[in-house]
Amino acid sequence: MTDRYRIFGSEMSPFSVKIRSYFRYKGIPHEWLERSPDNIEEYQKFARLPLVPLVITPGPEPVGLQDSTPIIEKLDERFPEPSLYPENEAARFISALLEEYGDEWGNKWMFHYRWWRDPDQISAAERLAGGNPDVAKRLRERMVPRISFVGSSEQTADQIERSFQNAIRLLDAHLASRPYLMGGRPAFADFGAGFQLQQAYTDPTAGGLIRSGAPNVAAWVQRMLDPGDDGPFEPLADLLPTLEPLLSEDVGRLFLPWSDANSRALEAGEDPMSVELAGELWTQKPQKYHARSLRVLRERYAKVGDKAELDSILERTGCLRWLR
Repeated sequence: MTDRYRIFGSEMSPFSVKIRSYFRYKGIPHEWLERSPDNIEEYQKFARLPLVPLVITPGPEPVGLQDSTPIIEKLDERFPEPSLYPENEAARFISALLEEYGDEWGNKWMFHYRWWRDPDQISAAERLAGGNPDVAKRLRERMVPRISFVGSSEQTADQIERSFQNAIRLLDAHLASRPYLMGGRPAFADFGAGFQLQQAYTDPTAGGLIRSGAPNVAAWVQRMLDPGDDGPFEPLADLLPTLEPLLSEDVGRLFLPWSDANSRALEAGEDPMSVELAGELWTQKPQKYHARSLRVLRERYAKVGDKAELDSILERTGCLRWLR
């Protein structure tokens, strides 16, 4: 029996590093374990799915927790401070929307850039293989075809890369005057968007774009590895001038229409799914998990009490129609 949480993860998994940083920010005693053949037996005992991160709770009856967002929400019941949630209801929902956008749409950026070009494929495979060339070769052969899982293809590659480059430009402007997305301390939003970009920062092509064109994003993703409290959340009115462009140009124009189309395709049994995003056709195999996470996001929206302020923002940014 241990009094510490045990996190099985990988330094190259955005969701693993997200959870570790959450534990660090909350000051929760934990042990970080790179999943390996040496600990696979314990991992398999508690993992429902062959994925990281896996968090094993302490105590006489430990249980395994998987899926980064539900892990955070579960642990926040026990460790509510420091809070990840602004008091303002509209700000709190926008933070949740950006967390979902980061986890689901941002993952397309990260996975596409990591496995699309030869230099990135080689870099990622070598790091995952710990320098073993035979293992790296096998990993590369296995991972490259999997880019289709996130929708990356010859058809969508330019769309994904334009979205990434526009997003880091907009985020860089937003982060020019604050350390975190919602002000002086990390919010729920930071733990979604932050770690897809943190992983992208470690890869040759995407990392080069961040370093050369988005220095504030570069500083933010490094700060998020061990985040601290540098002040309060900002009033929503102070955040919106630089946050609304991101909501308009990427969340409302690309992510939410894609997420809605994915959900509808699953309901209708359509495979592949196709949707027009900003005037361009996007086609991929529909993804069941994303339909569930959209449902949860819509439930969050439905629970907002006074929607007047929030609806005004969501309407202006093209997000509202996808959340009702």
